[in-house]
Amino acid sequence: MISELVVDVQPQEITIAVLEDKKLVELQQEAQEGSFAVGNIYVGKVKKLMPALNAAFVNVGHKKDAFLHYLDLGVEFNSISYFQKQVEDKKKIPQLQKMKLQPGIEKEGSISDMLKVGQEILVQIAKEPISTKGPRLTAEISFAGRFMVLIPFIERVSVSQKIKSREERARLRQLIQSIKPKNYGVIIRTNAEGKRVAELDAELKSLVKKWEDNVGKLPKVKAPALIFEETGRTVSLLRDIFNPSFEQIHINDKDVAKQVAEYVSLIAPDKKNVVKQYTGDLPILDNFGITKQIKSLFAKTVTVKNGAYLIIQTTEALHVIDVNSGIRNKSKLEQEESALEVNLLAAEEIAHQLRLRDMGGIIVIDFIDMNKGEHRGKLLARMQELMSQDRARHNILPLSKFGLMQITRQRVRPEMKIATSEVCPTCDGNGKIKSSIFFTDTLEEKIDYLANKLKVKKFSLHIHPYVAAYVTKGWFSSLKSKWNRKYGVAMKIVPDQKLGCLQYVFYDKDKHEIDLKDDEIVEVK
Repeated sequence: MISELVVDVQPQEITIAVLEDKKLVELQQEAQEGSFAVGNIYVGKVKKLMPALNAAFVNVGHKKDAFLHYLDLGVEFNSISYFQKQVEDKKKIPQLQKMKLQPGIEKEGSISDMLKVGQEILVQIAKEPISTKGPRLTAEISFAGRFMVLIPFIERVSVSQKIKSREERARLRQLIQSIKPKNYGVIIRTNAEGKRVAELDAELKSLVKKWEDNVGKLPKVKAPALIFEETGRTVSLLRDIFNPSFEQIHINDKDVAKQVAEYVSLIAPDKKNVVKQYTGDLPILDNFGITKQIKSLFAKTVTVKNGAYLIIQTTEALHVIDVNSGIRNKSKLEQEESALEVNLLAAEEIAHQLRLRDMGGIIVIDFIDMNKGEHRGKLLARMQELMSQDRARHNILPLSKFGLMQITRQRVRPEMKIATSEVCPTCDGNGKIKSSIFFTDTLEEKIDYLANKLKVKKFSLHIHPYVAAYVTKGWFSSLKSKWNRKYGVAMKIVPDQKLGCLQYVFYDKDKHEIDLKDDEIVEVK
């Protein structure tokens, strides 16, 4: 299996697509100005205690106060509070390695005994804001690397359960115990299996330095304040999923490409050449066939092989997936075998959709009814096998007597939602349109304005592929050639699948959008 990463950097957002054998399997979109990402560390101020919930609401700068439960304080909360008190009193950062750790907090304690309104505390985002809810917090501060997670204020070293070898688990635990500084805990990740001491030591030192550099901001800030921002979404995702099967990482932005190349050269020097800056004329997502896949895969109805299809609907409480056999008159299988075949095919697409849309919480799947216990067990085993590659924590229950399968899947970020229906590009949904016969006249007016008023001579025009084919039809006699000669410009026509039939966007030679929106609407009667 060949894996590729495609990164589309736009002024408003960054889109990251993971391809496996050219098939879209993971998609992430993040606003450029977005904040409150998982891993960010803040100095927050306690706004309200909720004894009934054994929790508190904390102001970290979000429009909704963040939620912090007592169980998310972490056993080392007393040590963190003592550390902060030392900073407040002495206005300098004490050395963690020389500090005496405080006793851990009780598991069955009360939030009212640990916090008070107005108190400033060090917290980390555990879950991003979802829907109307604010961020979910933890007071157990950690720094994630590729091979390990560093947790200040504890002495524990633990190893990922996915490392099965007893000898390897013992080797890693003993190795980390021997090189880690005092008063730092470490969780050894699966990627550390088989790694040499030099690689592990280098990452451990970089994580300790990250903590020391960022905690040094404490005396200078006032709550609510951000003191550590998680690495960019591209690097963060790459850190979790990078493996030797990555053949190419394509990025259409020079700065982001450089940032990713530096990270890859650090964690896998032999793979540093896989990072490529994309400089083609076509939008990067169109070039790799991702736009088309997004439109088909994020629809309410998703087709499966052999005519079957899924209907996916989302409510506030849960996600519901209905499996339908579709037109299967040509099948020579009996009803029971036919149902099993469709269900197994549907399970493959459902596992793909859960990962692609990043669906979290409760998922209920209505499979086609099967009477044989053997077939029901086979479907469960297949679903567990398909979901084993999912990085999100999940739990799968056997089929109920109603033929329903229930899955819970970790929800850390909001579900990925892509609009697959389009507002009419000619009227923007209001029923008033510009006459299509005048569309090329509109384009020519804009080109005239660019060339003669703004003195822009080199630019590209993004239009729908059908319109692009019409404008470039012929060579010397095409509209494109006529406009270039008439106005003395060097214009490129770029087919863009994201645009509607009568939409257009101009870009300058540096690929920055030129705002030439025409607000006038002509009513056609």
